[in-house]
Amino acid sequence: MTTESTSIPPAPGPWPAAGPLQGLASLTSPRGDSDRLALPPRRPGRPRPTTLPLVVSDALAVLLAFGLLTEAHRRWEPALFVTALVVLLDGRAGLYRTTGVPAGVLDELPALAARAGVAWCVTAAAVAAVAPALVIGPLRLSLAYAAHVVAVTVLRGLVHGRRRRAARAHPRSALVVGAPGPARRLAAALSQRPEYGIRPVGVVGARPDGEPGLPVLTSTEEIHRAVIQNTVRDAIFLTEDAGLVTLFQHYGCTTWRIGGEATDGPMGDHLWGYRCRRLVPVGERRGLTAKRVLDVVLSAPALACALPVLLLCALAVRISDGPGVLFRQERVGQNGRLFTLLKFRTLKPVDETESATRWSVAHDHRMSAAGHFLRKTSLDELPQLWNVLRGDMSLVGPRPERPYFVAQFSRVHAGYAARHRMPVGLTGLAQVHGLRGDTSIEDRCRFDNHYIDHWSLWQDVCILLRTAAGLVRPTGS
Repeated sequence: MTTESTSIPPAPGPWPAAGPLQGLASLTSPRGDSDRLALPPRRPGRPRPTTLPLVVSDALAVLLAFGLLTEAHRRWEPALFVTALVVLLDGRAGLYRTTGVPAGVLDELPALAARAGVAWCVTAAAVAAVAPALVIGPLRLSLAYAAHVVAVTVLRGLVHGRRRRAARAHPRSALVVGAPGPARRLAAALSQRPEYGIRPVGVVGARPDGEPGLPVLTSTEEIHRAVIQNTVRDAIFLTEDAGLVTLFQHYGCTTWRIGGEATDGPMGDHLWGYRCRRLVPVGERRGLTAKRVLDVVLSAPALACALPVLLLCALAVRISDGPGVLFRQERVGQNGRLFTLLKFRTLKPVDETESATRWSVAHDHRMSAAGHFLRKTSLDELPQLWNVLRGDMSLVGPRPERPYFVAQFSRVHAGYAARHRMPVGLTGLAQVHGLRGDTSIEDRCRFDNHYIDHWSLWQDVCILLRTAAGLVRPTGS
């Protein structure tokens, strides 16, 4: 857990003028608007292909396979059970995704066959356990399974073929993000090969290179205009920029990373030999509901158990510093939503301006002995358990900052605003690495975005355990 940082007055507009591109420059909206970071309005996009044809293909393959069983085995209960298992397993494996490189059924075949085998074996075992007289023999089970695999291959092949033809006839507009030279070469390769269904309309780079061809966009204002005018549906990144990824995902674009670390995906996942992978938006990550459950399950009993400590801290602040035990300060949460953060008051500011814009008060001579102790032990942060329980914060995430400093740091540090893709936290990866109080903002930003890009529920548990261990040897801030 850490102490407060800083804040800066909001800028007059939502985006900087057409100056140098510094990732996503997310600023705070004027007070009284929507209590969110000012982002350009999300534009309506063209509807994407639905998953329904693939689901229907899987279900129809099961029904065709059941047609090879004896009349006694053609019951709706096992057929429904197999269908439900197949759809569930295929969905969990991402076999119903509808965005990206046109899929090939042969690339999917190993995953489809494995999951179909599991579904048929589980169903056969269940039938044998519930109705031994209707047990499905190994030979007939193998025949039904083989028919299922053949049928699903043919049916999915028809669906994918139709989608590839549609992609060729109606390519999606795309922007390529990276150095102008490599970005132009990739754009040229995609323009010459319509089978990928992507039509590059511009390059997002640090500066124009003077070469003829696609326009080079160098500011968020130019990106905004290009996305609207060209109905851009994809953003292809040669170098990953968390801020720009967040911006394009806000527009509803599918974001892709070209190159980078090798993955275990199918061989068909490439763009003319360029290795590619989809950058999944935070909102689509699995386990975010479990993260919220973990917050409630841990913060509610922690708040109850800490009640005696809270009362003692409140009494100490009241005796040493007078009335006004709790300190309330506006902070920026997930997606730029403003909320009121609670802390025990360790120093009474001169006025609201000092509270909003002063970076650190750790060594202020006006701080009482009680205030020093609360800050050194991080006990002043305990009231934030209420923020966690309310849903303003999570137990683990990037530390929330004041609007003044969010605006300032977003201009200076590329990717700083992208920290707000996840719920802000009581502690975080940066904090357990000692980045608390008056430490490098650039380092904190890098740790926070690394945490978001590689988030898992287990990593949250590990950070909480490391935070608890750090409280045994507090350093304060």
